[in-house]
Amino acid sequence: MNLVQYSDSLLSVVPPLLAVVLAITTRRVLLSLGLGIVAGAILLNDYSPLAALQYIVNKVVGLVWADGAVNSGNVNMIIFMLLLGGLISLMTATGATKAFAEWGVRRCKDRRSANMLTGLMVFAFFIDDFFHSLSVGPICRPVTDRFNISRAKLAYLLDSTAAPVCVITPISSWGAYIIAILSGILVTNHITDISAISLFVQMIPMNLYAVFTLLMVIVVIFFQLNIGPMRQHEAWAEEGKLWDESKGHPKGLEITTESEGQGTMIDMVLPILTLTVSSVIFMIISGAEVLSAKGEAFSLIASLEHTDLGASLVNASLCSLAVSILLALRLKLPRKTWLTAAPQGVQAMIPAIIILLFAWTIGTVVSDMSTGQYLASLTKGGFPTELLPALVFILSCAMSFATGTSWGTFGIMLPLAGDMAVASDAHLLMPMLSAVLAGSVFGDHSSPISSTSILSATGAGSHHMDHVMTQLPYAITVAFGALLGYLAMGILSSTIAGIAVSSVWFLACCTIHLRRHKKQLQAVTA
Repeated sequence: MNLVQYSDSLLSVVPPLLAVVLAITTRRVLLSLGLGIVAGAILLNDYSPLAALQYIVNKVVGLVWADGAVNSGNVNMIIFMLLLGGLISLMTATGATKAFAEWGVRRCKDRRSANMLTGLMVFAFFIDDFFHSLSVGPICRPVTDRFNISRAKLAYLLDSTAAPVCVITPISSWGAYIIAILSGILVTNHITDISAISLFVQMIPMNLYAVFTLLMVIVVIFFQLNIGPMRQHEAWAEEGKLWDESKGHPKGLEITTESEGQGTMIDMVLPILTLTVSSVIFMIISGAEVLSAKGEAFSLIASLEHTDLGASLVNASLCSLAVSILLALRLKLPRKTWLTAAPQGVQAMIPAIIILLFAWTIGTVVSDMSTGQYLASLTKGGFPTELLPALVFILSCAMSFATGTSWGTFGIMLPLAGDMAVASDAHLLMPMLSAVLAGSVFGDHSSPISSTSILSATGAGSHHMDHVMTQLPYAITVAFGALLGYLAMGILSSTIAGIAVSSVWFLACCTIHLRRHKKQLQAVTA
């Protein structure tokens, strides 16, 4: 099938832009994604309806069957989600989630400590952002619900800890992927005085968006800082309305059972510990098998670079489910509970999977439209060298926002930024690569078509667009500070100066918002 090329045309941004604008204005995600897919298909097939229909069918089928074989990456992720739904349903049936909620209520004295518990869970689920959002959300939701914390706030805490931690952690699916790209950049540009893992570690403090997003989460937790639409959602939550009830019940991972067993914390902790530890083990094993097949020596980072993430998560969830089943057998649950637990878990995941399939489809359409290549081509103008870190940050933000994928942006923008830095000023290599990582995470956080946003809302049991709109003010605040920091890095040729400028902006914004928040509280109590 010959597709029309748009790599040098402004029309390449039409499908993602249409989907984003419609999602924001109509709040109907599936409709918006669907129209974006149709628009892209029509453009790519020279306005032929029949060819466009055939193209869409091929793309949808390709999500699960491509090149004469199962698309294992996507299929494994769907299987993982279904297994995770079954696991959470079973833990609910055994009473494990209730036991955790009661434990959390005893340990958490107020809303602040409940939010803190949610934020700290990222250190147990740092392997992958999907893994984190879909696991931590259902686990912590009973606790946050008890303290009348809005589902939008829970989704924010999930989303704003998952990707920022993953992108600065070498031992994660994100870290392994980024290190693999950095290794190729070093080889291509004949840079031998630094390794890819060392380069990654040195770039961590320069990833201004990720670092200051995590700091913003800390401020939000300790000072109960609510910005923009989040104020309304938290006000509703204090009245017992955990979501915008005018939109109906959110289609999140909500699981209920008629009969709960007398499970304890061990029924929660042991399966989750099994899930986390076995995920790491299977990731290392699958990567080691690839290295062995290539005749290469084993190393931890190298094995993570070559790991099969989807298969690892499926195997880990099977192990965790087996442990949960063995624990549940001692509770002698009624047969009806066993028969309803699995279907409920699967059913709870279906809405998220449907949205994810739409997001994956528009992702392939955007790839065929060459949207990323078009945005990357905008760097070919005669920009001053000092502005390059800020420029690649802005383009990475735009590309990730438009495509809904940070990983796709990494793949396009990191090599481009590396080549630009080497050709202009080698001292800007790390700032420019860091700017790509930062901008990619911002776009992924902010985009309505991002799978990370979709699954964070699912895990939290929040309306998807409510999550996007409540997180946006926090993300934009941090992103603008990061932009100022990259401008300072380029103009002053100093990493410390860039961090200092971003810090000043961050402190100033937090001070202003906290003072405003204090005045609002005083007005309410007066």
